[in-house]
Amino acid sequence: MITFQKLRWKNFLSTGNSFTEIDFTRNPTTLIVGENGSGKSTCLDALCFGLFNKPFRNINKPQLVNSINGKRMLVEIEFGVGKKQYKVIRGMKPHVFEIYCNDQFIDQDAAARDTQKYLEDSILKLNYKSFTQIVILGSASFTPFMQLPLASRREIIEDLLDIQIFTNMNVLLKEKINVLKEEISVIEGSIEVSKQKTKVQKEYIDTLESDKATRLSNLEDQINGLEQEIESNQKELKSREAAKLALGDPKAEQRELDGHRKSFQSSLKQAQRELEFYEDHDDCPTCKQGIPHDHKEKVKAGKSQEIQDLTRATKGLDKKYDEVASTLEKFVDLSNQISELQTEMISQERYKNNLQNDLVSVKDNRANIDEETKKLKSMAKEVLDKNASKSAKNEEQHYNIAASHLLKDTGIKTRIIKQYLPAINQLVNKYLQSMDFFVHFELDEKFNETIKSRHRDRFSYASFSEGEKQRIDLALLFTWRTIAKMKNSASTNLLILDEVFDSSLDNNGTDYVMQLLNTIGDQTNVFVISHKGDQLFDKFRSQIKFEKKQNYSVMS
Repeated sequence: MITFQKLRWKNFLSTGNSFTEIDFTRNPTTLIVGENGSGKSTCLDALCFGLFNKPFRNINKPQLVNSINGKRMLVEIEFGVGKKQYKVIRGMKPHVFEIYCNDQFIDQDAAARDTQKYLEDSILKLNYKSFTQIVILGSASFTPFMQLPLASRREIIEDLLDIQIFTNMNVLLKEKINVLKEEISVIEGSIEVSKQKTKVQKEYIDTLESDKATRLSNLEDQINGLEQEIESNQKELKSREAAKLALGDPKAEQRELDGHRKSFQSSLKQAQRELEFYEDHDDCPTCKQGIPHDHKEKVKAGKSQEIQDLTRATKGLDKKYDEVASTLEKFVDLSNQISELQTEMISQERYKNNLQNDLVSVKDNRANIDEETKKLKSMAKEVLDKNASKSAKNEEQHYNIAASHLLKDTGIKTRIIKQYLPAINQLVNKYLQSMDFFVHFELDEKFNETIKSRHRDRFSYASFSEGEKQRIDLALLFTWRTIAKMKNSASTNLLILDEVFDSSLDNNGTDYVMQLLNTIGDQTNVFVISHKGDQLFDKFRSQIKFEKKQNYSVMS
């Protein structure tokens, strides 16, 4: 278990040259309050920067250094893992990255990124993604899951269950399958050459024992025929190389289209979020003032048009992508054909050289039948050995193809998800009940939700009030935390909730969530960042307040 103890920072964002310190273990529940811009969320950025060299929020690293002081930014984190005590110190201007174990400096002979890898893999056993899923729960991560398309829901759960590795494994496996295919093709060509050599050797021995003139004639005819085949293959090779060249570089075009697609998808999601905001809100959540109706409708119309434009653009891009994919398929097919032709021509040249050598040998009449018989046996063994090698690689190819099918979305990943779905659904319903929300929530293997009342009436997520949606979102959030702990063996005392009480929870909902927080474990230290200090003050054991004094963020 990781026990986070203290966090200290200075010259970080709006914090001045004096250390601000938070004791994570002081109380089981702590409320962090302050006005907008006072620095409440700075602790999230400092914690993530200290551990993972990146802030929690989308802030460029150079902007983390206090703009007034401009230097000596420093973050210190103290935590325990088992019986060992660790301290991580990270700073900018100047650069600092130090790790101490039981007050002893850990030697950093390797590059900084290797030290970071050591911190994540060997000490924390957490990366940034899993850390933000388990320890820091930002308000932006609550509702999206139920509003995302099914494919995106699958990505989230695959990430949570740490099964994306199977996708990476499948990519590597496909590359290995292609390599094996080429190796088998080469072996087949070599076997064919060896068979031809064996055949020629037999014929050669027969010829030595019969008519020399007939043998010479046969060899010459074979060479001439082979030369014609080589000439024909050369013409065919040039033709296919020209056809390949005419196709250009579809891989580069596909990468470019991928970049455009990601950009369109990102813009589309942003427009959808903004449209949903104006559809769901009549008042500004920050200043609590009403949003003018004309302005709201204008923005909604603009965002709707933007979504339509982006959707059309995406469809056009998908059509172009299909065209490029078709061109790429032709490109790959031509490449394979060229490779096969080149392999065949090499084999033919080798075969021709062998025939010419045999021809010289026959003309010189230096052959020895017994010696040639030994060669024939050696050639036969060579064919057997190559066939055995081909069989072994064919068997390996068979297993690789079977494994590739297992690693597809419909294979082992779906099986793993099916195993975890009962636990996920059980946990969601447990947390819903703890918040006095008695419905039956269930996700299927395609991540469609089914929500039933006690009377077996069916509901959709969209049919609930905002407060009820918030409870569903919180239940899912605590479920992800629990599943992540189970899957990653990640156990920690720290849980930070950023503005979870500042949305649609009513008083009863707030009370139920607080009850839930008070029962998640004796060893858990919960920190809640909120604007509702006056409403939540009596529900927490301690309170931390941030305020701005002379352009600096100060904690009291």
